[in-house]
Amino acid sequence: MADNRTMAQMLQAPIEGYEDAIVVPPINANNFELKQPLINLVQSNKFTGEARTWLDKEPPRSILTWDDLVSKFINQFFPPSKTTYLRNKITTFYQEPNETFNEAWERFKELLRQCPHHGFSELHQLDTFYNSLNTNDQDALDSAAGGNFLDKMPREGLAIIESKSKVRYSRSRPNDSRAITNAPSSTSSPSNNSFEIQQMAALLEDKMNIRMSRLEKAISEKNATTPATVKAVEEVCVTCGSNHNFNNCPLTRNEFPVFHDNI
Repeated sequence: MADNRTMAQMLQAPIEGYEDAIVVPPINANNFELKQPLINLVQSNKFTGEARTWLDKEPPRSILTWDDLVSKFINQFFPPSKTTYLRNKITTFYQEPNETFNEAWERFKELLRQCPHHGFSELHQLDTFYNSLNTNDQDALDSAAGGNFLDKMPREGLAIIESKSKVRYSRSRPNDSRAITNAPSSTSSPSNNSFEIQQMAALLEDKMNIRMSRLEKAISEKNATTPATVKAVEEVCVTCGSNHNFNNCPLTRNEFPVFHDNI
């Protein structure tokens, strides 16, 4: 059959055949509910920008399952080289010299968010963060844990970190020793001196709490393993020095009136 269209009509872009890359699966359930937060999320059109452009370039009907979408998205925005780079930043994380505990924790969580497929367990994350802290903040976590922080369960350790991070004005902000050494003493103001004194007092208090908690733990463990023994008190006569009561001493009875009268 002859094509009777003009050349101009043939050169026009087709108006059919445009399909989305994602194939919507059939809905087999008869009764289901769409939560309002999910509806709000879809209506807000969060999926925009670079991700939207990538999705529009995918071939039609090329994404059949959720796993297909995840795999294509990860390969596009998290190639192996980027994943390795982000994982290395997590494993080599350390607290900056003048960074508070709260700032370090927020920065560490941001690294985890940048690589959601990092694969590190909760235990690995907590161990990495704890060992990246300065001595003061490690001691503070030990004090809050009542001993060694790593002796706690992972969920307990996470709760302790979150609780400590809520204190915005961290008492344990580390000082740059080089800046303190090189700074002239005449520039120190009374307010700075007061702040340093408060820091020293807080640090001493934390260290004292740690030592007291460890001492109490050691004493309780010793008492639990070694029961206390009570030694019987032996009576000693004040008259003759023998092992009997004063009233039972033969020297003070009537058998020896001379001694009795002298006593």
